[in-house]
Amino acid sequence: MRRKLLIALLPLTALAGCKTVGPDFTAPVAPAGSYAGTLQSGKAPVAVPGQGPQARWWEVFGSAELNALVDKALTGNQSLEASRQTLTRSLEYVKSVAGKSQPQVNGQAQVNHQQINLSSFGLSGGSLGFGNPEFTLFSLGGGVSYDLDLFGGHKRANEKALAEAETQLHETEAAHLTIAGRVVLQALTIAALNDRIATQQALIDEDLRNVKLTDAKRRGGDGTMVEVLSAQGELAADQAGLPQLEQARAEARNLLAILLGVAPSELGDTRFSLSSLHLPQEVPVTLPSELVHKRPDILASEARLHAATAAIGVAEARLYPSLTLGASFTQSAKSPDDLFSPSNTAFSLLGGLTAPIFDGGTRKAEKRAAEAEARAAAARYRQTVLEAFGQTSDLLAALANDARAVALRGESLGIAERSLHLSRRSFQVGNSGVLQVLDASRVAQQARLGMLDARSKQYIDVARLYLATAGGWTEPAVK
Repeated sequence: MRRKLLIALLPLTALAGCKTVGPDFTAPVAPAGSYAGTLQSGKAPVAVPGQGPQARWWEVFGSAELNALVDKALTGNQSLEASRQTLTRSLEYVKSVAGKSQPQVNGQAQVNHQQINLSSFGLSGGSLGFGNPEFTLFSLGGGVSYDLDLFGGHKRANEKALAEAETQLHETEAAHLTIAGRVVLQALTIAALNDRIATQQALIDEDLRNVKLTDAKRRGGDGTMVEVLSAQGELAADQAGLPQLEQARAEARNLLAILLGVAPSELGDTRFSLSSLHLPQEVPVTLPSELVHKRPDILASEARLHAATAAIGVAEARLYPSLTLGASFTQSAKSPDDLFSPSNTAFSLLGGLTAPIFDGGTRKAEKRAAEAEARAAAARYRQTVLEAFGQTSDLLAALANDARAVALRGESLGIAERSLHLSRRSFQVGNSGVLQVLDASRVAQQARLGMLDARSKQYIDVARLYLATAGGWTEPAVK
């Protein structure tokens, strides 16, 4: 009998997975276009086409201290830890969904002690000479069920879960890339502030010398109180700017500590300077055709599109019937020793067919909603790619313009320092007044600060270009 039932069910089993409804996902073609302008910037650092930056791109700055900070952030940052745990959760969810498409097997064991009430049968135990009979029943068994997945609903659900896990994987990659980049940018900001504070202090020292010089001239009868007050005014103005710079540096240090996952008091020394960092002469830039396969935000957007496409199949499969096969097996006896006796064996083979008849249009509406979400995901993917191209184009232009700005600021600084030197000599021999020296000093001060700003922007834009072309942490692909 059991064999006949199995043979009868074989044709139904052959239907399993016979059709998978919904569209199959294909990777989208990247929007036509490229970066604006050319990859060659003309002056160092030069952007050169290639495979993009190495994974540990921050090492190009040649600072062991910077490398240590990034490594510490990648292990201690709490946002990254949250992202890693979210990825672990997504991978476990994939296993959970996949398990539902497998045969479901369960077992059970029971011990039931029962008493039969004879009065319910119109009898009286007392009249028969004994009370209501009691007995104990031992049972052991289990069952198995399997959804044949006639229209691939489980397959699409598995596909959707995998795509969602891949999305989280790329978001975790993006988080690592972002944190590494923020640490580098914060270190460069601190280095620029350290240099600016040192420059400001040097200017204050120069102002002090000018005050002493003008006061000495006044006492010698060759100067006026107006010149002294002018020099003192320059000194006070430069001193007033110092607390703001120190506050900015303190805030930058505190933010760096947060990125590293430590308290600000545990940060340690950050005596960076731009001169202690190496500026690369060449910056490898990923070609547009490869960028869409490398930037984690683009890959995450593509994975979201994949998940949205699979969701259409999940919704469509719910429009069709589902068929489930099942079987159960039970051994029951009044004594544990008799449990496995053939005479105490019971089994059943079951099959269930469920088909939607009327649901008020719910399932069709869910499918249309899934299709709309897929179209929205496709639009978001194209927008993400265009924004990536735009960001990279901006930074390529910045790379070229920063090099020009540094060169021009260098020329301006050279002229200002030469003018200040001549003004001081002229003042010392009595050919000019102190106001000319103060004016030349002010111009030289602005030139030094301008040069510092140009150099710090150049370093920061180089780091941002590495980030834009996606160098950083990666994990094995989701399987």
